[in-house]
Amino acid sequence: MTDKLTVSVLGTGIMGAAMARNLVKAGHTVRAWNRTRPKAEPLAADGALVTDTPAEAVRDADVVLTMLYDGPATLDVMRDAAPALRSGAVWMQSTTAGIEGIADLAAFAREHDLVFYDAPVLGTRQPAEAGQLTVLAAGPVKGRETVTPVFDAVGARTVWTGEDGAAGTATRLKLVANSWVLAVTNAASEVLALSKALDVDPQRFFEVIDGGPLDMGYLRAKTGLVLNGGLTPAQFAVTTAAKDARLIVAAGERHGVRLDVAAASAERFERADAQGHGDEDMAAAYFASFAEDFEEDKAPE
Repeated sequence: MTDKLTVSVLGTGIMGAAMARNLVKAGHTVRAWNRTRPKAEPLAADGALVTDTPAEAVRDADVVLTMLYDGPATLDVMRDAAPALRSGAVWMQSTTAGIEGIADLAAFAREHDLVFYDAPVLGTRQPAEAGQLTVLAAGPVKGRETVTPVFDAVGARTVWTGEDGAAGTATRLKLVANSWVLAVTNAASEVLALSKALDVDPQRFFEVIDGGPLDMGYLRAKTGLVLNGGLTPAQFAVTTAAKDARLIVAAGERHGVRLDVAAASAERFERADAQGHGDEDMAAAYFASFAEDFEEDKAPE
């Protein structure tokens, strides 16, 4: 068994909490911090030490794992942690931060002599809880012997994209993958909305595509959350999906590509958020197809 590591987990939302639990199960010492402490408190029962400040969490840590809302939030938290960061510590940066965000975080790592790994993950609540995430990773070969046990504890597979975390190659791949995920999610929600509007039983649609090239397990999973009332607890929340969609649009604009579907996805998620569905699973983009004052039951039959 790999020697035990001390791992600081900063951010214990849907993904961070699951990752922290799996690190404890793997035998590592885990210190967890969240801006809203009550969200981190349940981890104490699993064996993690819940701290009051980021600095307390990272003190003497071998690995710092960040899973926060976005790049600016991550930078703010790491600045708070800076006085206690150990020179030479490994930083596994798993927040979906976008291209500009990852550059800022890499610069912070250089300033504080941290071994930086750009390491976003693919997966939602269920694979995170099962330790079955896919880790997309970029970072130096020297130091991987420390960070690999953390990858193995939270994920089923690691895909290395390069040796320079500052280049953001893992983040770029994550944005490409998320562009597909968010597009499919919104397409699935619109299928249900159009079915309702045209008085078509959604099951007839599923019968038509059953077993063919248009059928997808992901389509079935996301529509099932709407049809069966499973939007909470969220696998991946509407608010986070909206943020990621905006990062994808920004990445396209930065490189001269217009991403109309991603832009429309962002607008749908933001509309669903404004209607009160922000904390629900991103499949709740379904409700964005209807006016806020739509008086009939919006749930499909």
